[in-house]
Amino acid sequence: MPHTFSPKPNNDRKTPVKQSIFARVAQLAKANLNALLDSAEDPQKMLDQMVRDYSENIREAEAAVATTIGNLRMAEDDYNRAMNDANTWGSKAIAASKKADEFRAAGNPVDADKFDNLAKVAIQRQMAAESTAKAQEPALATQNEVVDKLKVGLDQMRGKLGELTAKRNELVNRARVAATQSQVNDALRALDAGDPTIAIGRFEDRIRREEATVRGQQELAASSLDAQFASLEDLGEQTEVEARLAALKSMDRKAIDY
Repeated sequence: MPHTFSPKPNNDRKTPVKQSIFARVAQLAKANLNALLDSAEDPQKMLDQMVRDYSENIREAEAAVATTIGNLRMAEDDYNRAMNDANTWGSKAIAASKKADEFRAAGNPVDADKFDNLAKVAIQRQMAAESTAKAQEPALATQNEVVDKLKVGLDQMRGKLGELTAKRNELVNRARVAATQSQVNDALRALDAGDPTIAIGRFEDRIRREEATVRGQQELAASSLDAQFASLEDLGEQTEVEARLAALKSMDRKAIDY
């Protein structure tokens, strides 16, 4: 018996799962990272968790989308099969009608009627196949639309994953730089607290004071020596005065004697 096609229920290919996956994809793709990070107590840990969650959600979504695409391809195969059957039965109807015309022209109405009846059967099968294909068209259009949206959603998720990973890496690098700067600042503060140049400076001040004391002593000693030499000079001058006075007296006495 020739194979016939009738519209098949496609309940097993309805998309409650697809719709939930699509809703999750849309929700994750629209996530406001800045707002989430601003409200997080530990942004780095939150980003790590979000990267893991996104990666897992992407794997789940990819599996769901692959299943949805597989169902779509099966529906397309059914549609193409129905269209091929419609074309095949149309060709058979044409062939049977021509054969009937040939028998009728040859004066054989019995065989002519037989082939006309076959042509009618073929036309009925053609119409049934066309009806099946036409009934499948809205579902195919809907499934194609859903698949396109899911693919866009997956691309958005992958983009968000890349953004998350970049932000996470940036945050980790900034945290490392900040930690290094903090260590340097701590070292500088410790250096300020125990700066060896401060002790050296104090030691230098002490040496300068000692050097100043020595210079003072030298200056004092020099002043005392100058005074001694000055007294010697005064004494020498007084001695000369006395000598001259004695000489004058001696001359006076000689004049008197004469």
